[in-house]
Amino acid sequence: MTGTDQQAQVKNTVSLLDVSGVKTGYDDLQILWDLSINVQRGERVIVLGANGAGKTTLLKTLVGLLPVWEGAIHLNGEPVQTLRIDKRISRGISYLSEVGVVAGLTIEENLRIGGYHLASGAARSQMAVMYDSFPDLKVRRRETASSLSGGQRKMLAVAKALMSRPRLVIMDEPSAGLSPLFVTEVISMVNRFHDDGISFLIAEQNVKFLEIADRVYVLDAGRMIFTGTVEELHRNDALERAYFGVYG
Repeated sequence: MTGTDQQAQVKNTVSLLDVSGVKTGYDDLQILWDLSINVQRGERVIVLGANGAGKTTLLKTLVGLLPVWEGAIHLNGEPVQTLRIDKRISRGISYLSEVGVVAGLTIEENLRIGGYHLASGAARSQMAVMYDSFPDLKVRRRETASSLSGGQRKMLAVAKALMSRPRLVIMDEPSAGLSPLFVTEVISMVNRFHDDGISFLIAEQNVKFLEIADRVYVLDAGRMIFTGTVEELHRNDALERAYFGVYG
């Protein structure tokens, strides 16, 4: 085997996202404790937890909105924990916050923000892909995001996150504020773009997202209390502990 072949083989075994021993919080208040998590290429990984478990803190730390106190974050084998947000995005991370859009801007302006780091030609090409994928947005592209329904705003938020041509989309509670019908639509969108080779890390309270999970983490009080498959989760009491404070 040549040196080039060996390098390619090692690269293929490296996690797309690898988080090890991360501690962080707000000012003097620690929220995450020695937290480790990884996402392999092509995976849909769900982080379940109740309100206050630390899910949003985790995602903000991954994209650079919060500093890492201790530990490391690697993307595609390269350390990124000291990089600015824009540098992480250019390396393939995209973040869909719970709000997701800028209400006062038009649909097209929101999409342009999502693809701001792309060259102009690539941005136009990706916007065309988004309009093909979300035809309702194309029809209303000159309207403000504030004119959209909750479900339509979430659709725009997903399209905005995909504008950067990410390798990994990180979603913070995409089901928040949505009817069961639109939750099903969001899950369908995740499946559609997963088929195009995009990986997903989704923090959620809604256990319906387990339908699409390749692996699951359960977060409770800033610590991971479970990692495994959905089948293994069903044989474990981690959900009861995280959601209802039930301990044996």
